[in-house]
Amino acid sequence: MDIRFLGFDAPLMHTLHNMLDADDADNNKTMSAPTRTYVRDARAMAATPADVKEYPNSYVFVIDMPGLKSGDIKVQVEDDNVLIISGERKREEEKEGVKYVRMERRIGKFMRKFSLPENANTDKITAVCQDGVLTVTVEKLPPPEPKKPKTIEVKIA
Repeated sequence: MDIRFLGFDAPLMHTLHNMLDADDADNNKTMSAPTRTYVRDARAMAATPADVKEYPNSYVFVIDMPGLKSGDIKVQVEDDNVLIISGERKREEEKEGVKYVRMERRIGKFMRKFSLPENANTDKITAVCQDGVLTVTVEKLPPPEPKKPKTIEVKIA
């Protein structure tokens, strides 16, 4: 905002004007900054590598999940075409008299989202966790049958 049009051209007014402009710039920066939830989810997704395979009749997602029980893993479909694999790896309960010398295994939440293709059958999804490897299989829909031409009987008038 230019305050000179009001007839105030004093240095005090310029200083006040600059202070107000600086506040506006700071507010714009915080408005565009990512939220804590977004940063947490982005880290969780980056820390969960996956292999995706396409077979003639299905899509298969393979994710390493060492040390997790099936109750710690959640597989969901959102918006009819987004496969979400999430969960949480919890820290072991500490025993009295035992302390960590080094802690390198990841703990905390993990998540991956996959956009499913149009031919994915979201009603036929299976998930199996065996030997620390989660395998999620999404069956494909059968290809649509080609439309047969419709024959119309011609009548004599």
